[in-house]
Amino acid sequence: MKVIFIYAVEEIVVPHRAFVRRLSGLALAVTTVMAAAACSTAAPEVADSSTSGRTIQVVAAENFWGSIASQLGGDHVKVTNIISNPDADPHDYEPTAADARTVAGAQYTIVNGIGYDAWADKLLSANPTDGRTDLTIGDLVGIQAGGNPHRWYSPGDVHKVIEKITSDYKSLDPADAADFDALKTTYETKTLARYNQLISDIRTKYAGTPIGASESIVSPLADGLGLKMLTPDSFLSAISEGTDPTARDKSLIDQQIAGKQIKIYVYNSQNSTPDVQTQVKAAEAKGIPVATVTETPTPAGVSFQDWQVRQLEGLEQALAKATAK
Repeated sequence: MKVIFIYAVEEIVVPHRAFVRRLSGLALAVTTVMAAAACSTAAPEVADSSTSGRTIQVVAAENFWGSIASQLGGDHVKVTNIISNPDADPHDYEPTAADARTVAGAQYTIVNGIGYDAWADKLLSANPTDGRTDLTIGDLVGIQAGGNPHRWYSPGDVHKVIEKITSDYKSLDPADAADFDALKTTYETKTLARYNQLISDIRTKYAGTPIGASESIVSPLADGLGLKMLTPDSFLSAISEGTDPTARDKSLIDQQIAGKQIKIYVYNSQNSTPDVQTQVKAAEAKGIPVATVTETPTPAGVSFQDWQVRQLEGLEQALAKATAK
């Protein structure tokens, strides 16, 4: 007998990120419903990677990690990214029944963790698979809940992830271990050559330069480049989390800009709130160079390294203009 389950889920559109988080209970209920729907549907066949020539089925919660995973695996992996749309907000994404089926067929998963994609943890728990290997970036780099989750902006953490993914691929497919080592070497020495060079050059020339920023995604990058972040952590976190910054923080930033205490201002163009727009205009009016970053890769389909190189080049140009170096 064939049984068909039909679930109706009402779409909720809420413009404010902070309000969406208050619906976490509803999101969990929706995830549970979708997991049930996934159980009533045959999961995709999982490829056997125990012998050479097989393909490891990889699922990445976010495409910036998926891009790296795909290039490290080459023809030996098939990577599916749950979030690949630049307009999607990874904080508040709501998984679909199709996502549940995709996870159910995975042999290897990559999630960011640190509270950034809690929906992904729920999706994995609702769709357990024997023999699946799960990588949580936060656990790998030692950042606990409440810490800065934007680890793809930390050059040191990116290289730790590269090492771990390669090691996991070799464990899942020992017959192709030599290929995975070669792919890793190529990625780190050739594919990431410009990325690595920009990081080294900026750190050498501009270490200690005071900067301002719109939100916390800039902090790991500033740390990796040796730049001095003057914007209060409380303001950076508030904008990143979609809450209202304090009047005290805004006043302090206004003073930093008016007194040109910061050399450049860096903002996330995907989350340009009225407060951020005001600061950008104030910085430009004072002749402070402005650089932009985005939380997720733009345009759609761009590789991790091309996205990051474009942003690092813009940052380097802003620093050069500000310091005349």
